[in-house]
Amino acid sequence: MQLQEILYSQGFGTRRVCAGLIQQGWVSVQAAGAPELGVCLNPAQDFDERGLLLRVQGQDWPYQAKAYVILNKPVGTECSQRPSAYPSVYTLLPGPLRQRPTRGSLSGVQAVGRLDQDTTGLLLLSDDGQFIHRMSSPKRHVPKVYQVRVRHAIDGTQIERLLAGVVLDDDPKPVRAAACVQADANRIDLTLTEGKYHQVKRMIAAVGNRVEALHRSRIGGLELPEDLAPGQWRWLRPQELELLK
Repeated sequence: MQLQEILYSQGFGTRRVCAGLIQQGWVSVQAAGAPELGVCLNPAQDFDERGLLLRVQGQDWPYQAKAYVILNKPVGTECSQRPSAYPSVYTLLPGPLRQRPTRGSLSGVQAVGRLDQDTTGLLLLSDDGQFIHRMSSPKRHVPKVYQVRVRHAIDGTQIERLLAGVVLDDDPKPVRAAACVQADANRIDLTLTEGKYHQVKRMIAAVGNRVEALHRSRIGGLELPEDLAPGQWRWLRPQELELLK
């Protein structure tokens, strides 16, 4: 693939912008197995993109045919590219991830489902439409674990009701937790396999309690890494993608 096409596919701008970056000496390339990075001034030079490492304006960037990203969402952020009241989680990502060309109307990676502005924790983002659908579709029943801190001490009756199913105001069909484990008097680990609007908060309210803090700690077999601080992101590793399958 030509180098300007590689840069374009990674979100570094239009083809013309990418060609200009290359011609101005802002792009270094290290092919798989090569000992070091080397500046390339020819936008049309072909490279095997597999295992390719780019350095664009001082920023190291491993070539990724599809972007799979994990982010530790901080409190006070919205999972929207057009936020209404709080900063967007997309501002926590580098420009190329936000500008990657896609077939849809929106460019860049998209959040796999949404978390409320006051909810923290594991958020996946990708430009792979099939992956996003697979992870967010209610028919797939992908389990998601939430650490829920509640205002009043939780009791056995409330846990039993969450497991048996509660009726939310917009759906006569009971919504059930797949699992509910009590961590302490005011905290439970709640596992859900579907994602309705404000579902955790509404389920807790339905059993007579109130959510004080909400944190997503797991999706499928993938746990939020302990070394990923709030607001930080990184590429998903191959073994982590396998856990999500």
